Amino acid sequence: MAGDVRVETGAMGAVVRPPDPSGKVVLYLHGDRYLSGSPEPALDLAERLAAQTGATVVCPRYRATFPEAIEDVSAAYERHRPLGPVMVAGNRGGAGLAAALLVRLRDEGARQPACAVLVSPMLDLTLQAPSLLLNAAADPTFDLDELRRRVTGYAAGTELTDPLLSPLFANLHGLPPIRLLAAGSDPLLDDSLAFAARAARSGVTVDLQVRPDAAALRPGVLAAIAAFTGTPQAQA
Repeated sequence: MAGDVRVETGAMGAVVRPPDPSGKVVLYLHGDRYLSGSPEPALDLAERLAAQTGATVVCPRYRATFPEAIEDVSAAYERHRPLGPVMVAGNRGGAGLAAALLVRLRDEGARQPACAVLVSPMLDLTLQAPSLLLNAAADPTFDLDELRRRVTGYAAGTELTDPLLSPLFANLHGLPPIRLLAAGSDPLLDDSLAFAARAARSGVTVDLQVRPDAAALRPGVLAAIAAFTGTPQAQA
């Protein structure tokens, strides 16, 4: 366990508490591109993030169907908001869900997170982006047919352009600052590029960082989250 952090797990997910809390909270939504809602794969990163920044890191468990997933992460955000300033982060399907959470909170007039960090986000479930085909050969684990099957199950009959399913189609005005981290070889690259452009045109403070490939992207994730939240700089 990194830095003597304390990990509390339960039916709602995991909470990673640092030895010297900074009073800040990171709501981290793990999710592979196949829309898994399990927090366990995120615990290693969460422990290192808590130890190196002093933030309490919350990794909620969410149901892998819509709209239950957005309801679960919204409930997790409200449960932990009293602990201190909250920022939201996530990767792949979890990053898309983090963006949807921002849209939902804005639409409800609720208090927004301080900021968000989206890593290789999946933001367009229509799966029409050219990079899905152009970059497929760079990732031997990528299976577009399987992704389409998973998206169909996740959407549960909801139109795929619904902004809480595909935040790329949302009105982005009034969202908090957003940092997007992407890899040039990622099949999901176009989601980040299009979302960054739309967010900027909507007056959102947006920072897009594109690394050559996943290997170059991975080491900077901790530092990017730490720097954007104003917590002490983390080392990869």
